[in-house]
Amino acid sequence: QVQLVESGGGLVQPGGSLRLSCAASGFTFDKTPFGWFRQAPGKEREGVSCISSSEIDTYYADSVKGRFTISRDNAKNTVYLQMNSLKPEDTAVYYCAAGLPYGSSCGRVIYEYDYWGQGSQVTVSS
Repeated sequence: QVQLVESGGGLVQPGGSLRLSCAASGFTFDKTPFGWFRQAPGKEREGVSCISSSEIDTYYADSVKGRFTISRDNAKNTVYLQMNSLKPEDTAVYYCAAGLPYGSSCGRVIYEYDYWGQGSQVTVSS
């Protein structure tokens, strides 16, 4: 049974930092690409970042480039999203997603992912 469980969200002031974690189970973790997406109220879900199984390929949306860092720990079956210099417009529910275990790249869009976590709320406000 595959499962993705996000944690680490919360309320933070502008300029602050949070680290999201995504604990994966039921996957061949070291062969699986992962992505982070977010959805703000009234908006469509958008891609934030992704990382390939070998870490050769990573992607960041322009809106988060230079502020967010994606990483993975194959020993812990966990993917992370370090978020620094947070802005109010980063407020959203953040979702972890897993793709199929093939290829050397990671997907940039929703339809490239087959498994999703339940989401973690991130609120950036003073």
